Amino acid sequence: MTALSAPYAATTDVHVTGRRVLATLIDSVVVGAAFTLLAAGTDSIEQVGPWEWVSDAPPWASVLYAVAALAYFVLMEGALGQTLGKMATGIRVVDERTGATPPGYAAAAIRTVLRVVDGLLGYLVAFVVVLSNPRRQRLGDMAAHTLVVRT
Repeated sequence: MTALSAPYAATTDVHVTGRRVLATLIDSVVVGAAFTLLAAGTDSIEQVGPWEWVSDAPPWASVLYAVAALAYFVLMEGALGQTLGKMATGIRVVDERTGATPPGYAAAAIRTVLRVVDGLLGYLVAFVVVLSNPRRQRLGDMAAHTLVVRT
């Protein structure tokens, strides 16, 4: 039996591209809000236009933010298979071998690190890759052997 026809992840379960896009937007708001709170806490936000702000956060705050953002994805997806965005949109990350269980921390870390590549050009790379393969996997999913399915 192939991973595509695994008993728990029917082929139609992976057709969640619209939900993935919305989940990514929600997670971006969550992670962005965390940065805003951190920058405000370090008093490093400056308004440079009517709708434009910049932050000159100290290096320790930038490192703390990066670690927290990575931890958000790795811990949430590794243990639960879902971030807040995925919970809100009714999708989850699963191990492609079982089609049902959360991927674990190692796979979630691989997915998270590859967000750097998948996120190029405003996640255009991920969007094109997802639409070009039958299991609707982005590069991070392929490397981590995960699928994103409906809950």
